[in-house]
Amino acid sequence: MKGTTALVTGGSRGIGRAVVQSLIEDGYEVINFSRTAPAQLLPGEIFESVDLGDPKRAREAAFDWAAKKDILNLVNNAGMIHIGKIEDITLEQIDDMVSLNMIAPLIMTQAVLPAMRANKFGRIVNIGSRAALGKSGRTIYGGTKAGLAGMTRTWALETAADGITVNAIAPGPIATELFLASNPPDLPQTKKIAESIPVGRFGEPEEIAHVVRMFLDRKAGFLTGQLLYVCGGMTVGLTA
Repeated sequence: MKGTTALVTGGSRGIGRAVVQSLIEDGYEVINFSRTAPAQLLPGEIFESVDLGDPKRAREAAFDWAAKKDILNLVNNAGMIHIGKIEDITLEQIDDMVSLNMIAPLIMTQAVLPAMRANKFGRIVNIGSRAALGKSGRTIYGGTKAGLAGMTRTWALETAADGITVNAIAPGPIATELFLASNPPDLPQTKKIAESIPVGRFGEPEEIAHVVRMFLDRKAGFLTGQLLYVCGGMTVGLTA
């Protein structure tokens, strides 16, 4: 939306990159917080290198930009995963995932809330995961994403009277660069995963970006506190 600023975390690749590109096309000015810069900076994109897993650095960057601009749109996309069985989980892995998957979104939200409340308008979108429903090897990842869903509902209640909406998206398997690197399309295992999805294919990052745009739309003011699964039907049921 022309003249409107959005903050997107983890906007240099994957789903985050698709979100940044989509919002730029819609006329938003986009601030991208990521550790690494995108391959190419887009017109209207502001990049700052931020380790969002470091709460002190995340707070410093978020409040600095919030003091300079009215950020009325926030997409908490950055996240991380350590895969491991129950008995193999370490305290370091827990700290990593809690810091990035839960604490960083909270800090970003705290930074932008004053401007949103002053403008009586705000849109916050949190990117969760289907793994929050339960998936082998995802004890802490699924737990933090389930926690983010709970935070989403609470924030929606606390901000609704100020014209602010807070929603979450839980993607299913999405064909990002990282996913395809671990799951090459020609491997039988990858084909098996795709066949288990009711629509018969993996999702594309642009499809998640499309839903983000829907939640950010000014006409979406009656839509808050919701968790939307964008998963090709996997949360409804698996194919045979």
